[in-house]
Amino acid sequence: MRNGILIAVVDTGPLFATFDTDDPNHARSVHALSAVATRIVIPELVVAETLHLIGTRLGPDVEARFLSGLHRSEIVSPHPIDWSRIAELVMHYRDFPLGGVDASIIALAERLNTDLIFTLDRRHFSVVRPRHVPAFRLLPE
Repeated sequence: MRNGILIAVVDTGPLFATFDTDDPNHARSVHALSAVATRIVIPELVVAETLHLIGTRLGPDVEARFLSGLHRSEIVSPHPIDWSRIAELVMHYRDFPLGGVDASIIALAERLNTDLIFTLDRRHFSVVRPRHVPAFRLLPE
């Protein structure tokens, strides 16, 4: 939390669901991502994964709408120190498996010292143990 504002790192699932009105998680994702007192941070790798999904599943019109709105988002590239942590997480959870995009979310949350993750992926993020807190808080519920 900085200046009384919660920081939330966003995963691909709720980001994609906000653009797919047929997604069963659409309404709750829109609601969670529009929380006024939350600073939304989107990892750059999540943007790339979301672009791929929107482009292949929803088409170029929705992809263009997503792209045109990114200027309003806080998109964060992995910091040089994040890459070794991302690799460490992928190796540690290799039997799970935990991929690089999810590992980048965890590394960014650790760097920003936040425990709040916006995700629909309870399977991965409820099991992974971050360095800075006992567990992540996952929204939307």
